[in-house]
Amino acid sequence: MKTISKNRIVMLMAGGIILTASMMAHSGQTAAVIDDFSAADNTSYGLPRQFINDAMAGGATQDKHSLNNGIMRVTGTITPPRGQPGWSSAVVPLAEIGKFVDASVYQGIQLRVRITQGNLSVSANSQDITNFDYHAAPIVVKADGKFHDVTIPFTSMKRAWSEQTPLNTSNLNSLSIVAYSLQPAAFDYEIDDVRFY
Repeated sequence: MKTISKNRIVMLMAGGIILTASMMAHSGQTAAVIDDFSAADNTSYGLPRQFINDAMAGGATQDKHSLNNGIMRVTGTITPPRGQPGWSSAVVPLAEIGKFVDASVYQGIQLRVRITQGNLSVSANSQDITNFDYHAAPIVVKADGKFHDVTIPFTSMKRAWSEQTPLNTSNLNSLSIVAYSLQPAAFDYEIDDVRFY
């Protein structure tokens, strides 16, 4: 049986691919709005957001998150574990653990985001993937103090080190938004809206 090295798992997390446990299945059509950040703790699906960082892998990253007027702000300093990327992840659950939603009627993910500093990525976490190497893509916007609408087609999302397989959007259970760096660095970003399109 092939094992996955700790370094590879951490690299996946830094690329925006964290899967965690608090999710819920929906009957019928999956709602397009995933999170408009209007509720203090829960997504628009009624599930609690989760925040984790590389402390679980030996890093010393510190982060803070807050909500104000429907905007989530996440700031902090990445201090990577030795020889590994550092990361801070905001997990947006879609379904309870062991369950999923069908997003196959949509083409991708759209975010309204403002990045003051740092690198961001987003992943779509499918139950098909069993080695934590979820389909991810960078979130690229100018650090100009303005909000930007970023559209990420599902077809553009790639796995980091596994065989490139198509993303199965019929069984997604979470999205992850991750600030990451290979060396100590500050990050500061705001998200106004996350939705399928």
